[in-house]
Amino acid sequence: MRHNKSGRRLGRTTSHRVAMFRNMVTSFFNHERITTTDAKAKELRSIADKLITLGKRGDLHAMRLAASYIREKSVVTKLFTTIAPRYTERPGGYTRIIKLGLRPGDNASLSMIELVEEELTPKVKKAKPAVKPAVAAKPVEVAPAVEVQAEVPVAEAAPAEEVVEVAQTTVADEEACEAKAD
Repeated sequence: MRHNKSGRRLGRTTSHRVAMFRNMVTSFFNHERITTTDAKAKELRSIADKLITLGKRGDLHAMRLAASYIREKSVVTKLFTTIAPRYTERPGGYTRIIKLGLRPGDNASLSMIELVEEELTPKVKKAKPAVKPAVAAKPVEVAPAVEVQAEVPVAEAAPAEEVVEVAQTTVADEEACEAKAD
């Protein structure tokens, strides 16, 4: 069982896999777009996103951590000066994977991984309306009585029910009554 063992092995030894991803992430930041297989692109995405997050931090320690993984010093400089500042407002998802089809030689599925170029505009939260003070009593609405016209003679018709009317008061009426009482 492979519990808590994340990542694809890609049929390589650990040292070969680490070296391959270091080369791939260096090329990716240098060219900002590379073509590779689907599985490698999906693994490269997590590494690249973590390094861009380091670039967003921008301090010396983050730069040294990135330099320990990326092969070229010029690419580290590019990451911290041009790539990471593009994504200061973006919380994640700096890369995009586009499926390209199958490779003619071995029929492997190819993908292109690239940096997302569009600017993300932060969502503006709508202001909640102020809480209205509770009204003491709401007026009660009474439905009007409906007269039923029947084809039955008047003598056989049941007596009509009496409708009790409720006096409707409004807040203005209550304030007027309070003013008179004072």
